[in-house]
Amino acid sequence: MFIFYHEKSRTFHLQNNQISYIMCVLPGGEAAQLYFGKRIHDREDFSYLLEGAVRSHMAYPQESGSGLSLEHIKLEYPSFGTGDFRRGAVEILQKNGSRESSFRFKDYRIMPGKPALTGLPSVYTEEADEAQTLVMTMEDPVSSVLMELYYTIFADEGIIAKSAKIISDSDEEIYLTRAMSLCQDLPDSNYEWMQFSGSWGRERFPVVRPLAVGTTEIESLRGHSSHQENPFVILKRPHTTEASGEAIGFSLIYSGNFSISAQVDPYRVTRILAGINPEWFSWKLDKGESFQTPEAVMVYTEHGLNDLSRIYHNLFRSRLVRGYWRDKERPILINNWEATYFDFNEEKLLKIASRAKECGVELFVLDDGWFGARRSDNAGLGDWVAAKELLPDGIEGLSSKIEALGMKFGLWIEPEMVNPDSDLYRAHPDWALCVPGRTPALGRNQLVLDFSRPEVVDHIHHMIAAILKNSRISYIKWDMNRSITDCLSAALPPERQGEVYHRYILGVYNLYERLIREFPHVLFESCAGGGGRFDPGMLYYAPQTWTSDNTDAAERVKIQYGTSYCYPVVSMGSHVSAVPNHQVGRITPLKTRAETAFFGTFGYELDLNRLSAEEQNEIKEYTSFMKKYRRLIQFGTFYRLQSPFEHNESAWMVVSDDRKQALVGFYRTLGCANVHFSRIVLQGLEPDFCYSVIAGEAVYREKTVKKIESFYGDELMNLGLIVSDGTSGKTGEGIMPPSDFFSSLFLLNACAECPELEN
Repeated sequence: MFIFYHEKSRTFHLQNNQISYIMCVLPGGEAAQLYFGKRIHDREDFSYLLEGAVRSHMAYPQESGSGLSLEHIKLEYPSFGTGDFRRGAVEILQKNGSRESSFRFKDYRIMPGKPALTGLPSVYTEEADEAQTLVMTMEDPVSSVLMELYYTIFADEGIIAKSAKIISDSDEEIYLTRAMSLCQDLPDSNYEWMQFSGSWGRERFPVVRPLAVGTTEIESLRGHSSHQENPFVILKRPHTTEASGEAIGFSLIYSGNFSISAQVDPYRVTRILAGINPEWFSWKLDKGESFQTPEAVMVYTEHGLNDLSRIYHNLFRSRLVRGYWRDKERPILINNWEATYFDFNEEKLLKIASRAKECGVELFVLDDGWFGARRSDNAGLGDWVAAKELLPDGIEGLSSKIEALGMKFGLWIEPEMVNPDSDLYRAHPDWALCVPGRTPALGRNQLVLDFSRPEVVDHIHHMIAAILKNSRISYIKWDMNRSITDCLSAALPPERQGEVYHRYILGVYNLYERLIREFPHVLFESCAGGGGRFDPGMLYYAPQTWTSDNTDAAERVKIQYGTSYCYPVVSMGSHVSAVPNHQVGRITPLKTRAETAFFGTFGYELDLNRLSAEEQNEIKEYTSFMKKYRRLIQFGTFYRLQSPFEHNESAWMVVSDDRKQALVGFYRTLGCANVHFSRIVLQGLEPDFCYSVIAGEAVYREKTVKKIESFYGDELMNLGLIVSDGTSGKTGEGIMPPSDFFSSLFLLNACAECPELEN
């Protein structure tokens, strides 16, 4: 049992072997937070943790009987207007114009496992004993609104999942104008706030700053989680490192407009709020109707940032991702986009695919330009019928020919968008989001389809499902190349326009759900101009995401490093592309491009026919290596070792579950003359295991390596692994020449004995 309720003190204690989450019901009926952190013993009464004082200029609810203001109490799901002047978690506009509400405890229930959220992504359990869920029912008797607060604690790890359902029992219509997923009041503000920000081509760069009195916030109003911000924040103590120290993660399982904020009051209490962005949001509720918030997942650890990431990786990889591909190694693919852009025909595609097959590639993906009048990004989007002048036998014929080569076939789609120059738009101009009388903004020469309308989703579903039914398609790359502007739906009345952003995302989820149920063996990869919708909500439907349109190896080390704080390696789409790189113009070694892309799903974004014979042989080596070690890479435990945001040299590693094998990736951005000695302290190994270490080019030809050095795990995790130029002779000679954009791999295998090391 993980959830205890003490009737006399009206205290709830959610507890496992790692954490405790404690709250109580106040005399006035409000739910108060008492503690969240490292596991402590249960007891009947934790009321001593209620801290309050009578202060000047405070207001307090008379029925509480305490004479204390809610402003000075840590609260579970507060509303504004009854004495708490901090940001609230819920706001309800009532017919008389009031936005005030006051929710009081009514009852509770405890259930095994974890319920699903209707129409929304969420983490799940497969067995009832994996978790317990508390549902606490609150009531505002004046507005006749009920609220169900959901708390799930898992049997293992420091995980709490939260969400809320608001239910109207009022005879009058009401409007939700704020409905957050999580409120967490922490007793102090001695934290550093860590967010993951950027823009197109440089997504999820860590930004760290100390909390201070006032409000710190990240948000998106773009209709998607965005390249600019990610719905994930870490609070860490100032002394916390990758390997030690306290940290709390807050991840919102949602793909639309969001807000995550930390409000520090003058008494140094920190309030975290996470949920749908209240800007441009309202939701009408008639009697009997309800609104379910997205889910937020909160993780606590006292063992550093790598441990926080490990918990999120394991949870999202095995209890957020679903279906056929959840536990499977991902196929090595080649995508034709940077090889051809819009300039292709069937003959050219088959030539690229044939060469890729010779190099061991398993999946060929046809990107944009295969349908309607799509010869550039100016036309055709929305007309999902193959262009016969390019593909005489359609997608059906091309997919069969690719499979005849011995490869699987994949296809690019962008179902949420439409070009004004398209048959779909000419037939249904009202199906695009736009404001009457105003000229709509264009992004990539396209408009956004109104996915808040079921008939629009039905139409797109019909077209995409027909292609999947009639062709041999194993993979879909689902793109989304612009943010939402001109957000007005022709199908909703004025008082419901605040629902469009959220209804849009529900429409996207609905289309995904229908397609993955009809075609359960198809591997979906989500994309939004690269990493513009890399969020947990998408992982529930598509088990991997194109991490960024920027495929430059030096930049990808940063992007993948930042992404790893929340998201598992197996979810990161990562490709070897051509040089000069199409995004930054940089020339990096083929080896470095491969050794960066290994730490993801791995694939190619170029025409292999344009490579030299020597380079093609390299490609065969890299493809073979990835096939051999992708289980380790994609499902092992990932550790960040040295940050590319702080150093010219960076490193990461993955370790197998049994700790018998590991792979280290080491990267140096710029070459240095007369370079210093370098060593990297490893993590996650078994201290008493002896590990053989193969370095550099030798990892691709390990069977022919005559001399292999050996080290105990405790040496590698305390003294470190030498990664400098081989002058010590311990890990090979010349593995770190003074060149720009250098990389090296180190392959570790546990061996039966550890021979005495040479002096």
